[in-house]
Amino acid sequence: MKSRVVSLKLGAALLLLLAAQPAMARSPEMHIMEGFLPPEWAILWLAVAVPFWVVGFLQIQRMVREKPESRLMLGLAAAFAFVLSALKLPSVTGSCSHPTGTGLGAILFGPFVMSILGTIVLLFQALLVAHGGLTTLGANAVSMAIFGPLVAWIIWKGLRGRLAEGWVVFLAAALANLATYVLTSAQLAVAHPDPVGGIAASFAKFGAIFAVTQVPLAISEGILTVLIFRALRQNAAAELQALGVQRAQS
Repeated sequence: MKSRVVSLKLGAALLLLLAAQPAMARSPEMHIMEGFLPPEWAILWLAVAVPFWVVGFLQIQRMVREKPESRLMLGLAAAFAFVLSALKLPSVTGSCSHPTGTGLGAILFGPFVMSILGTIVLLFQALLVAHGGLTTLGANAVSMAIFGPLVAWIIWKGLRGRLAEGWVVFLAAALANLATYVLTSAQLAVAHPDPVGGIAASFAKFGAIFAVTQVPLAISEGILTVLIFRALRQNAAAELQALGVQRAQS
C-alpha cells in the first residue's frame, strides 16, 4: 500500500510538472491543426487510418462482449491518453509538442484497439477544445493513435521477458511518443517541402524543432506510464488475492 501511494504521488507530481506551462492554454493547436494539410494529403492519411479503425472496432466489440468488465480499463486507457495529450508545449508553426499517453493502452490492449481509443481522444479534443482538427484527424490518428501504439506494442512484445518489466514499459511508452513525432515530422515535410532542400531538409527542420521539447516529454511520459502500470498491477494482484481468500472462506 505504501509503495502504491508513493507511485501515485510521483505520478501526480509529474502531471503537475508537465501541466505547469503558462503558454499551453493560449496555444490553440494540438498536433497538426485544422486546414494545415493540403486536401490530397488529408485524404491519404484518412484512407491509411480506416483499416486500423475497422479491425480495432471489431476487437473492442468482441472484447466487451466476452469480458464486459474490460470497459473500465478501456475507459482508463482512453482517459490517460486524453489527459496527457492535452498537456502541450508550443512548437512548430501549426503544431505543438505534448505527451501522447498511448503506450499504456497499446500494452494493455494492442495497437488496433488503441487506434480507436486514440482517435476518440483526438476527435473529442478537436470538437471540444479546438486541439487538432477534423480535416487532419486522419493524419493525427495515423501518427498518434496508430504508429505510436504500434511501436509500443512491438517493443512490449519483443522485449518482455528479456528486460525488467519496468524498463520495457518505459521504453514502450517513451519510444511510442518519439515515434509519433518522427511520423508527424514526415507528414509535415511531405506536405510542406523546403523550397531549397526539399522533403529531407523539411523533415530535418521539423524533427530538430520537435526534439527540443519532445525528448524530455517522452522521458517523463515513460516514467509516469511505469508508475501507473505498476499501480494497476498491484491493484490487480490485491483483488485476486482477496478473491482467493473469499473463496477459501466460503
